[in-house]
Amino acid sequence: SLLALMSGVLNTLDRFAAAAAAPILLNLSLIFALLALAPLFPSAAHALAFGVALAGVLQVLWLARECRGAGMTLWPSWPRLTPELRRLGRLMLPGTLGAGVVQINLMVDTILASLLPTGAVSFLYYADRVNQLPLGVVGVAIGVALLPALARALRLGKGEAAAEAQNRAIEFTLLLSLPAAASLLAIPHPIVAVLFERGAFTAGDGVATAGALAAFASGLPAYVLIKAFAPGFYAREDTTTPVMIAGGAMLLNIAFALALMPLLGHIGIALATALSAWFNAGVLGLMLARRGFWRPDARLKRRVPMIVLSSALLAVALWFGAAALGDMLAGPLIARIGALALLVTGGGALYGALALMTGAAADRLAAGDLAHRADVRA
Repeated sequence: SLLALMSGVLNTLDRFAAAAAAPILLNLSLIFALLALAPLFPSAAHALAFGVALAGVLQVLWLARECRGAGMTLWPSWPRLTPELRRLGRLMLPGTLGAGVVQINLMVDTILASLLPTGAVSFLYYADRVNQLPLGVVGVAIGVALLPALARALRLGKGEAAAEAQNRAIEFTLLLSLPAAASLLAIPHPIVAVLFERGAFTAGDGVATAGALAAFASGLPAYVLIKAFAPGFYAREDTTTPVMIAGGAMLLNIAFALALMPLLGHIGIALATALSAWFNAGVLGLMLARRGFWRPDARLKRRVPMIVLSSALLAVALWFGAAALGDMLAGPLIARIGALALLVTGGGALYGALALMTGAAADRLAAGDLAHRADVRA
């Protein structure tokens, strides 16, 4: 909780690096607990649980130091129910309910998967871990950088600057998420095989997980677009609309999952999640447009088809590349790692060239530029 509070404070001051680096401390703590502390505990799981607690302390100390450097020293004080605090509570309540919707959705998916043959829960978990990588890198960066930029521009009455920041966020989101989705759809099995296929994780498990990964990946751009659209409401202090839309998406996810499970098994659950994410992103964008808060500009309309074309060509190239490297991908682990490395590096270089050739990425754009652009215009 303290970590979230201090991260929010730093984000509003355009200091993103410290909060973004905080999860590194969690990873290091978990690795340290697993390697060094496991013999001291009843099981490795107990050691990892201690690593989580240790990481929490380290992360709070890390961000407290950063907040102090920014002139925002935070210290506990007796709460007073001021008008500002009441307003904060009113704004937080829908957000709290929205977080609950996400957790309920995950719990329902897990329960539904538990009704399927053994392994379905694990297949979805492993696939979701891979799918979360581009979502965490792109989606979280967009949401964190965009919200304070929009809020400042709107507070200063600069609607045009806010609109451009929103469009550039969507452009950047699609520029990175569409090729990621295309790659996961084109070569899901080589990715899963290299990452997980060893020990008790069999070749059959790899095929099942790859199917779930492809289904999740079909919704990846939508997951990231939600991170780009939602700040358009939050910056205007509308925390209710995104939650209502998320609630509708949750009900739709359950309906889709129940309909698709008999046909596709655990893949149906993953596909239902992707379809409900597209519903969520689509309705968020539609509501922003209807309220006059967002309209695609000429640059976005010109770039999106080129991003789609570049991503489609990347997917085709990766599919043929995987076929050409079939012997390596079916060989020992070292050979599979080498083949996947060739596909990833070659695919990245190819997409960069295609994006420049088609005009999908004619000039430089970074997530951190969103705040800067909006501030300059404001």
